[in-house]
Amino acid sequence: MRLVVKVGTSTLTQSSGSLNLYNMDHLARVLADLRGKGHEVVLVSSGAIGIGTKKLRLEARPTELRMKQATAAVGQCMMMHIYDKLFSEYNRTVAQILLSGEDVDAPVRSAHLRNTFEALLELGVIPVVNENDSVSSAEIETGKCKVLGDNDTLSAMVARLCHADLLVLLSDIDGLYDADPRTHPEARLIHQVTDITPELRAMAGGAGTWRGTGGMATKLNAAQLAMDAGIDMVIANGKNMEALYGIVDGQDIGTRFRGKIRDKR
Repeated sequence: MRLVVKVGTSTLTQSSGSLNLYNMDHLARVLADLRGKGHEVVLVSSGAIGIGTKKLRLEARPTELRMKQATAAVGQCMMMHIYDKLFSEYNRTVAQILLSGEDVDAPVRSAHLRNTFEALLELGVIPVVNENDSVSSAEIETGKCKVLGDNDTLSAMVARLCHADLLVLLSDIDGLYDADPRTHPEARLIHQVTDITPELRAMAGGAGTWRGTGGMATKLNAAQLAMDAGIDMVIANGKNMEALYGIVDGQDIGTRFRGKIRDKR
């Protein structure tokens, strides 16, 4: 199976903004083990600005675009250093791929990207993908790019580029509920979705935690992209990395959005 896993800032960092090294190590161990089981793995990782904010000892996340981009450059360097170290402990090699909207929108660039992913996966490498915030404002100034704009959408685009079989979004929630579980204790988790209806979108709230930019609405957009490409997508809680084993095996964990029947490739 070819698997794309997206992990959000809220999973990678503590509430204080410091790195959550336990979660990062656990993620590396599970993904390395899945690779050892024969699965091809791509990791889409948020967190560059949050990590950079802490690394630079800034009192708060920057608000000025150029400072956000500079902070992202610092955070991305630190994040890849840690991923390289953690995955190396489990005898796995990682590669960094930074994308902008033009990279996935332009046919020639996307073809080169597809070839690069194929070569890396053929070599047994785990690509680590993030948006290139130092040159692209799509994520940190959401809405400026018609292709990207958040790492949920980015992960769906990567899954399409890679012809993945499954996309998993690890977040700070268990999945899609029929109401906001933070304000409605009786909210029910929806385990299976075959069509994203207007009613379903109405259930989606606003943005996520202060450390991240995505909310359920962006996840539904990602799900639509994945489903249209014939790719299953699962939303699950990043607190339980072990759940990835069950998700890959098709167990009823989180919310699974069923991909439509693929066209022949």
